[in-house]
Amino acid sequence: MPVMTAQLTKLAQDQEWTQLIALTAQGDQAALATLYDRTSAQVFGLVVKILTNREAAEEVTLDVYTQVWRQAHTYDRTRGAPGAWLMMLARTRAIDRFRAGAAEHGRMESLDAAHLFASDDETPEQDVEGQERRRYVRQALAKLAEEQRQAIALAYFYGLSQSEIAEKLQLPLGTVKTRIRLGMMKLREALAPYEAGLVP
Repeated sequence: MPVMTAQLTKLAQDQEWTQLIALTAQGDQAALATLYDRTSAQVFGLVVKILTNREAAEEVTLDVYTQVWRQAHTYDRTRGAPGAWLMMLARTRAIDRFRAGAAEHGRMESLDAAHLFASDDETPEQDVEGQERRRYVRQALAKLAEEQRQAIALAYFYGLSQSEIAEKLQLPLGTVKTRIRLGMMKLREALAPYEAGLVP
């Protein structure tokens, strides 16, 4: 049973990472080093997708683990898996860096990066169920009009507000809101069979 085996492996992984975070919170540098060895490839993979710059992604990845060292005591396993916590830190750091770079250079990175939302690449942090859901989301996104997919990617992948998207795309705020609203309605419709468990 591949799915059950994957679930058990994920459970064991979560237990190990949770213990490593707990030891890190107690000032155990060896535990942090081990956590880095176990998870840095996943963290880096997410960060480099957001920044599309390996050098910047390497710096942000190190920043993430510096933050882990300082804030490991704030991790609460009852509020989510350790991997999800790490990815949240990584995503936040990467978006902050992305915005800082955009402000510094007076422009955003190329909007071509928005097509990542419809990429065939699997993100390494996803478990079996997450990979399956992501596949259906990608398929649904690929069916959207380009302007809708672009607006949704900027909002949910890059973390921009609707006002920021309107400014970046030089569109009326109402137009951006409409694109996101219509796009999300189409996504919900497309994903309804999956959410209802009707898709094998």
